[in-house]
Amino acid sequence: MDYGKFKFDEAQKAKESRRKTLNVGVKEMKYRPKIGPGDFDTKTRLVEKFLTEGHKVKVTIMFRGRESAHPELGKKILDRIVEKLEDVAKVESAAKLDGRNMIMVLGPEKKAKPKATEDSKVEVQQEVAPSVSAEVTVEEG
Repeated sequence: MDYGKFKFDEAQKAKESRRKTLNVGVKEMKYRPKIGPGDFDTKTRLVEKFLTEGHKVKVTIMFRGRESAHPELGKKILDRIVEKLEDVAKVESAAKLDGRNMIMVLGPEKKAKPKATEDSKVEVQQEVAPSVSAEVTVEEG
């Protein structure tokens, strides 16, 4: 066997294995206790997008000044985030106060979405099958 061919094949295998790997990173989204509803929805949609891509998301509530005297406001926001993303996320580390920040880590939920698409394909095939089996008659005249 040619050594050059061997090296080429090894490089191809390594390249293929790198392409198939999934880089799971930790994304961070920062909220404030007095966040408005529009900003909350926008940031939460981004968090949902990160989770569906397979990333973990570190949600941080930043307190400034006297806001740190009311950690229940931050906890309320984190609860709203979890409630809104309950179908795509699971809580990996619960909310905890770390200095002037409250931190929670969300991970992607491992639900079987591809199975639903396979079931729908089976239903479509069953609907198409009867129409294919129609008889064709040819009359000569």
